[in-house]
Amino acid sequence: MTLGTSTTSRADSGKLAELSQWWRRAVAYSGDERDTLLVIGKSALAATLAWVIAYNGLNARSPAFAPFSAVLIMQVTVYRSVLQSLRYVGAVVAGVLVQAALGFLAGPDLLTFVLVALIALTIGRWHVLGVQGPQVATAAFFAFSTYTSSSGDAQRLHRLGEIVVLVLIGCAIGTAVNVLVAPPLRYRSAEYGIRNLAHTLHDLLADMYPVLAEGVPDPDTTGGWRTRAGRTEEVIGQARSRLQTAKESALFNPRRLLRAYREHPGFQGYEAVLGALERTLYQMSSLTRGLDRSREEDEARQSFLQRYAAFLKSVSAIAEVLTTLDETTLAPQAKRLQRLADEAEARRDEVVEETHRLSVSLTDPSASYGILVVEATRLMEEFRYTSEVLLEAAKDAD
Repeated sequence: MTLGTSTTSRADSGKLAELSQWWRRAVAYSGDERDTLLVIGKSALAATLAWVIAYNGLNARSPAFAPFSAVLIMQVTVYRSVLQSLRYVGAVVAGVLVQAALGFLAGPDLLTFVLVALIALTIGRWHVLGVQGPQVATAAFFAFSTYTSSSGDAQRLHRLGEIVVLVLIGCAIGTAVNVLVAPPLRYRSAEYGIRNLAHTLHDLLADMYPVLAEGVPDPDTTGGWRTRAGRTEEVIGQARSRLQTAKESALFNPRRLLRAYREHPGFQGYEAVLGALERTLYQMSSLTRGLDRSREEDEARQSFLQRYAAFLKSVSAIAEVLTTLDETTLAPQAKRLQRLADEAEARRDEVVEETHRLSVSLTDPSASYGILVVEATRLMEEFRYTSEVLLEAAKDAD
């Protein structure tokens, strides 16, 4: 009993410590934690305003539609709020119209409900409505309930129209709050995505070059590198999502007119860098496959791998700079990348010279040296391109 109590106590203490750290991060700097609190606060504000207008102002019979709509369209960017508002209103209007048409034609019986359900669910599959597609059926079912509980055609029309009006009010208030109260501007999301990719590349390179400098790696080691290099799809997808969020956050956002944001280097440069890093990670997969094959060759040629380790070390230094990419220091970072790219190219030339000294054939498909040299050249092209893109972006910002 004592052991169980002690274990539970430690678990509770760990949860409290984690919660305390979460709040400290939310207070200390802008990040996911603070964004979460901001969305909660803005959603509560929008819901309250919508409820007051619907309940006190309009004396609506179903005022909950307004705050529900306001919270539903509170998105991470203003653009998404506008887009989801249009889709949601379209879905609700479609559902109400389906019910109104069938209700007045066939009456409020079971067969009518079946037809309403079938048609609404079919319309909800329309790709234009996106994630709001299921709301067609939801609105139709609420409309059917409202229709059956009302008496007289005039009252029924009034109740069905009230649903649409309340949804319009909720969407309008939710969008207005998102635009006017600290509108989210996620410019730095693109940077964070690039940093994550660069961290993935740097960590892999940092593990590889010390081992290669010591000689031919064992099969387990090279197999582990291949596995890590092949598991980058999720990180690449996250980086792409962050870039898309950053681009969307500037649309319909009044904060983009401020001087501080007008001087942002733009997303074209970041998108180019992201593409280069994405290709680099794919090339690392090919490179690790080549290294996995090199263990089957003459171990006397360890000097080639030592030269290659020096090249990978220089590439790792480039990736390390990208892990700290910052738009406020873009120009000096781009110039540093150019210097590091020059050094890495010199190391790459030494790799080629070593193949000549060892009389290694770079065209022999059964050997891995040609593959490794080709991948080294491709890596250099991507990093050279990255430094040039960032330098140009820095000049445009200035």
